[in-house]
Amino acid sequence: MNEPVNCLILAAGLGERLRPITNHIPKPLLPILGKPILQYVLERVSALPVNRIGINLHYRKEAIQDWIKKSQFSEKVVFFPEDPVLGTGGALKNAEGFLGKGTFLVHNSDVISDIDLEKLLEYHHGSKNLVTLAVHDYPRFNNVAVDRNGFVKRIGKKYNLKNESERFVAFTGIAVYSPEFLKFLPSGISGVVDTWLNVTAAGYRIGTIDVSGCYWSDIGTPSAYASTVIDMLKADGETVYIDSSVEGCKDVELDGYLAIEKGSTFNKASYLKNCIMLPGGKPAKGSHNENCMLGKDYKIDLDGSVIFGLSSNDEGLLIGTGGSDRKYFRIKKNGKTEVLMRCVGSDPDFSRHIEYTRFFRRYSIPVPELIGFNADNITAVFEDLGDMTLYSWLKCRRDKEQIQMIYERIMDILAMLHTTATEHVDECKYLKERIFDYDYLRWETDYFSAKFLKGIMNQDIKNTSALHEEFHRLALRVDSFCKTITHRDFQSQNIMIAKSEPGIIDYQGARMAPPAYDAASILWDPYHRMEDELREHLIMYYIGQVKHKAGDRFDENSFIETLLPCRLQRHMQALGAYGFLSAEKGKRYFLKHVREGLRLLKEDVSLARNEYPELYKIVTEL
Repeated sequence: MNEPVNCLILAAGLGERLRPITNHIPKPLLPILGKPILQYVLERVSALPVNRIGINLHYRKEAIQDWIKKSQFSEKVVFFPEDPVLGTGGALKNAEGFLGKGTFLVHNSDVISDIDLEKLLEYHHGSKNLVTLAVHDYPRFNNVAVDRNGFVKRIGKKYNLKNESERFVAFTGIAVYSPEFLKFLPSGISGVVDTWLNVTAAGYRIGTIDVSGCYWSDIGTPSAYASTVIDMLKADGETVYIDSSVEGCKDVELDGYLAIEKGSTFNKASYLKNCIMLPGGKPAKGSHNENCMLGKDYKIDLDGSVIFGLSSNDEGLLIGTGGSDRKYFRIKKNGKTEVLMRCVGSDPDFSRHIEYTRFFRRYSIPVPELIGFNADNITAVFEDLGDMTLYSWLKCRRDKEQIQMIYERIMDILAMLHTTATEHVDECKYLKERIFDYDYLRWETDYFSAKFLKGIMNQDIKNTSALHEEFHRLALRVDSFCKTITHRDFQSQNIMIAKSEPGIIDYQGARMAPPAYDAASILWDPYHRMEDELREHLIMYYIGQVKHKAGDRFDENSFIETLLPCRLQRHMQALGAYGFLSAEKGKRYFLKHVREGLRLLKEDVSLARNEYPELYKIVTEL
């Protein structure tokens, strides 16, 4: 990379296509999951070797200036106010004294992308281009004709391609300029596109770099803005963003994709599904809001299948953000929604899923009702429990009583699974014969060692034999504990909340295992940090429920003694899964849960350091 450059962010537009939203908020300050669009752009360009960053301003300029002055970018930014708006060419000319000192980058303030800006700068420096445009194949916007070498020949769909070596591409709103370009710009109002054409007519090169395949969004309309918000949620493996300042969660039912920004307000007894709420937004009391955007004095309906569906085809809308290779589709039938599960290859869990469902429902474990299945094409249709997991439900600020109540209902389910359902396990051969034994426990700890310690932490294990000896002893101990039916992945992303009632999904991995493994999964959950006081209450609540159902067959002291070994086993399994899913399945968003998972494991090994000193040493050094 060559010498540092200056950058100009174009932010003077009126945002007319985004009205009525921009009647209240200038486009650069539109929030996306708590951060203004402008902040995303500034963070991207600030990662480059830039001297200063210019921003041209016109519409609601005071609001933008105030935000910048309070931000981390205040020392780097130079303002270029315009009155009237000077256009894309006039903006550059107006900042000529700032930009004319060397190569400079120009970035639209309404473009969110993961385009490699450093590569763009390097490409320009290595070319003889006067301007280098970042372009991509985007049929909806393709209107820049380039030749086989990527040089701009003409702009506009009204021109026909002259030969097979030419093609149309779309400009991304990001470009690098050599300072000599500025002399071609007239003073006053002008468009940069006209100047590009004048430059090429004069024999200079306007080159391009093709960035097709990169994520890119031009936030020019309410639909484009909403799509970008949901894209950002999905990229982070989330379905819900709710600003921590938002209150009133107790009185609203939530489902689907949600982005609830600071300054919005829930109203009593409202229903929100697939909604974006902007500052000032407030649903009408008792209203039903679905597939829409709510602002201070407006409601904008959105195309739910396009914006909120992960993808769609004849099967329906793809749903879910978890780690499974199975695919789940939301389909409509007779005016109701159902969930179609499609397995891949010869999925060994398919038959178990069917039989487990029938068995669990027989004994009042709240799993989705099985509506039908086809063993030949390994598909099944289930009751739709919605999209609101406990993990997402907890993102909305709630009082301690409400949180305790939902967790008590979840512990009721766990107690029922570990007692009543277990008493009848002979009725489910698939489950009765599936034992969480020594071999499986050792597989989990080897998984932790390979996928987490070595895989993503690059940890060099010096005393492998000592560590494996401790894993051996831990597996022997956990395998010796009394076994019941366990879910085996009983954490907040596998618990659905619909109409304030919990339901269980992803139970096809259930095994006969120590019940403390499930208790450790939900009460020491890396997805949600629970307060110690609540955890202690829930342990005793669970013990009380199991005692009520099992009587003298339940040994409270033995159960408590099994908790720490099961915590160790469970947290190593979870960290191994995060390593595998992020590194090998490309689901990088699981890495954000590593910090809490590791914190919990460090807490575990500190309590067990005398029994497992090598594991303690390795984990505490991470």
